[in-house]
Amino acid sequence: MAASPFPYETRLNILQGPLEVIDEKALADACEYKWFNQTLCQVNDSVIRLGVIEGEYHWHKHDEDDEFFYVVDGQLLIDLEDRTVELSPRQGFVVPKGVVHRTRAPQRTVILMVENAGIIPTGN
Repeated sequence: MAASPFPYETRLNILQGPLEVIDEKALADACEYKWFNQTLCQVNDSVIRLGVIEGEYHWHKHDEDDEFFYVVDGQLLIDLEDRTVELSPRQGFVVPKGVVHRTRAPQRTVILMVENAGIIPTGN
């Protein structure tokens, strides 16, 4: 199997079904990757994803999809073309479709993301 062009562990399988408890803390605590993305569940046409990140993602955009980022633990920096948004725990931010951005975390950070189920995490 060819190596992924991006150094991220991205799991698009839906981990939990309806009426199942999702233990975000246990999943994040068990994570050994520097950049990890796991789809937790699906809600209507959207998915909730857990991110455990440290370092920076590449610049990208989603032509058809908005993204919502919510910080559970740590600090998330979202670079936009004209500014950087800093998010602390219990803060969230929507990146609208078509907006070029990248996410960064100066130290290990745990985030939740809400996205369309069909979104390509690495961008268009």
